[in-house]
Amino acid sequence: MGNTHSVGIVEVGPRDGLQNEPELLDTSTKVEYIDRLIRAGARRIEAVSFVHPKRVPQMADAEAVMAAVPRPAGVSYIGLVLNRRGLDRAFAAGVDEVNYVVIATETFSLRNQGMGVEASLDAWHDIAAAARAAGIRVSLTVSAAFGCPFEGEVPADRVLEIVRSALATPADEIALADTIGVGVPHQVRDLAARVAEAAPGVPLRMHFHNTRNTGYANALAAVESGVRTLDASAGGIGGCPFAPAATGNIATEDLLYTLHRSGMRTGLDLEATAATGTWICERLGKTQPPAMLGRAGGFPAGAR
Repeated sequence: MGNTHSVGIVEVGPRDGLQNEPELLDTSTKVEYIDRLIRAGARRIEAVSFVHPKRVPQMADAEAVMAAVPRPAGVSYIGLVLNRRGLDRAFAAGVDEVNYVVIATETFSLRNQGMGVEASLDAWHDIAAAARAAGIRVSLTVSAAFGCPFEGEVPADRVLEIVRSALATPADEIALADTIGVGVPHQVRDLAARVAEAAPGVPLRMHFHNTRNTGYANALAAVESGVRTLDASAGGIGGCPFAPAATGNIATEDLLYTLHRSGMRTGLDLEATAATGTWICERLGKTQPPAMLGRAGGFPAGAR
């Protein structure tokens, strides 16, 4: 792949990483986590979600977190929203970007968001238009794009149908999420090519989980297919609370090792990111982090 490409990392540990963890962290710990990520080089951070606290207790203090995070130049904070009330909360909290999720299957959409896919798309149009009018960057994530825990295989044509319908209201970015970690590299290449054709000029991001140990191979397949932004979670923590047996995101530090050794630039420091992943896992009471780099270290020793 050479050394001519930069790959942007969206650090999702503070939101997608923490949301499925049983250990509730206080606001100051979450803010310190974010601060450590910034010092490790993270520049786009999905910091919070504005959802009902009874549904996702880890995100109950979203406003308090956003009020306390550092605001250095060049750092962009993303807030996940699922409805107009969440968007209004995100605006008031001072996020830099909002991310909205449409789930690719009816059953999962009803369980996760309490509405079907068509209703979710209707909400997207309202949210995206309001965000753009406010001058806030807005991205669309198509979740369960590679498979659903309730309906099984998700045809690529279904994902393309959702993308085409959603883009009646423009998005600044489209993300494809392998929410339950079932995808394999050939699916990634195929879907990346087809979405790029269906949405010319719209940057494509991908979000992988390592549930079946294919996450890092999928990430490389995405980069080889021209995707230049990937989601990852320091420590490898996370998962979806509404998907059975959904394990953590690909670990940021393990992804950095793979990308850096493949000649890619990310702007993140591997050692500092690995130390942050270990630190947050300790706060969550994990004796062994899902990530490998905190245990094995980089290669050669001291590589950054």
